[in-house]
Amino acid sequence: MITEVIRYSIPPAEVGAFLQAYTAAVQVLQQSPHCLGYELLHGEEEPDHWVLLIRWTSTEGHLQGFRTSQEFAEFFRLVRPFYSNIQEMKHYAGTALSWAK
Repeated sequence: MITEVIRYSIPPAEVGAFLQAYTAAVQVLQQSPHCLGYELLHGEEEPDHWVLLIRWTSTEGHLQGFRTSQEFAEFFRLVRPFYSNIQEMKHYAGTALSWAK
């Protein structure tokens, strides 16, 4: 499993449209066999900061699977207005140093 981390800076006036776009976009992600889940986080100290975590079967599953699928075209159409707000978009692998309760 790989986690794609997308960090956004979203001005307050755009938050409603951003949330609406990702509410629709998650329905597209759920259709992909390459997507294992997602989580959208909102900054407490810096409210214009948002972090989207998307869990993929692999980097290849994301880039060669999802991004070449029909689902990606719809997903990108929905979130494209916020593309210029991206501060980081990278893949991260988990490590043995993880713990949850």
